[in-house]
Amino acid sequence: MDKTKEDYAIKDNGWRTLADAIPNADIFLGCSAAGALTQDMVKTMAAHPIILALANPNPEITPPEAKAVRPDAIVCTGRSDYPNQVNNVLCFPFIFRGALDVGATTINEEMKRAAVYAIADLALEEQNDVVTSAYGGEGATFGPEYVIPRPFDPRLIVRIAPAVAKAAMESGVATRPIENWGEYTEKLTQFVYKTSLFMRPIFSQAKSAKQRIILAEGEEAKALHAVQEVISMDLASPILIGRKEVIEEKIKKLGLRLEVGVNVEVVDNENNPRYEECWKYYYNLTKRKGITPAIAKRVVRSNTTVLASVLVNLGYADGLVCGLFGSYGKHLDSIKDIIGLKNGVKTAAALNSLVLPSGNVFLTDTHVNDDPSAEELAEITLMAADEVHRFGIEPAVALLSHSNFGSSNTLGAPKVRDALKIVQEHNPQLMIDGEMRGILHFVRRNALKSCRIVR
Repeated sequence: MDKTKEDYAIKDNGWRTLADAIPNADIFLGCSAAGALTQDMVKTMAAHPIILALANPNPEITPPEAKAVRPDAIVCTGRSDYPNQVNNVLCFPFIFRGALDVGATTINEEMKRAAVYAIADLALEEQNDVVTSAYGGEGATFGPEYVIPRPFDPRLIVRIAPAVAKAAMESGVATRPIENWGEYTEKLTQFVYKTSLFMRPIFSQAKSAKQRIILAEGEEAKALHAVQEVISMDLASPILIGRKEVIEEKIKKLGLRLEVGVNVEVVDNENNPRYEECWKYYYNLTKRKGITPAIAKRVVRSNTTVLASVLVNLGYADGLVCGLFGSYGKHLDSIKDIIGLKNGVKTAAALNSLVLPSGNVFLTDTHVNDDPSAEELAEITLMAADEVHRFGIEPAVALLSHSNFGSSNTLGAPKVRDALKIVQEHNPQLMIDGEMRGILHFVRRNALKSCRIVR
């Protein structure tokens, strides 16, 4: 027996087999061979045994086999098709990341312990929507079927690497100490959340304003996960629309740290104390559009986007998020009927962002206007440019068409050229050109030398 094994050896009691040694054992840690641990052996273990059957590709005993004779057991394997997968991908990449980032001269026990504690702390937290989606929408909370984070959890790098880096600094093996932990954590976040840097200016504004934001589909898991992130990042004061008991049950099932009445407000559309105020407001707003009191009552109770819009207009909220299901157009129509357009604006439009390795691209209009006029195109362009500015980005606008700089005069190309003139009259400083095919905007060698988009 070598020195490593001697540290864990006990007095010789005459045991020569695993079956001899395992009665009343609290923990089984196996890295041997498939089938080494039998159901008869598991039966003899202590109450609530922990079974770490880590042989690969097949464990010493499978979770179903162990649970069949000991339902109280906590079983971990190296397999991804069973709960509690123990995989070195949970720690090795992030230990190395933390060690490299501080120039650690070695990986010591303090750094390993820091990784273990970071993993343990993360296991106690709620799962985010990335993990839930990766496992077919199945949520999990800390317990026998979830004692260790899942390998897909994008938060692993953000939790483990800083913990390892701090341990390296505190134990004296770091040669490049980190001074700004906020910046370091933000940098790590960008590895897994590609929109992190892109959204930073918006998040900064949100934190300073702390607006009351309604999520119209408050019973949806995606909405609840989003609210958890909003609260964790202190971005807004969220309000959920939905049945209170359903929302509370979903929160419990998903293992979220949301508390109705504490860090999140719920407007129960079936038991709303402001119901009369809301339906009367909606009726007065739409009674000339064929809406009767009976219809108004029904719509305000059943259409959560309508209710959210009414609550915004009445001053109970500052903004809303909707559209997790249903028609985009119907949601937009409800919002336009109740909230309307900004003063001076004639056209509503959609603005989408693409976060690409080569940079961020905004597309408009992707959802609303089928065949906009030149004036509408110009208005949409100017509004989009203003929104892009809010992201801290100087907009460069390409007006897209089937035509390249006058190569065609059919199917709307002249309209795009007219829109360009209107935009330039309203904002001569805006970097804009067109009409052009989309490929020209991305492949510069195909563009005209005189193209006004210089980057």
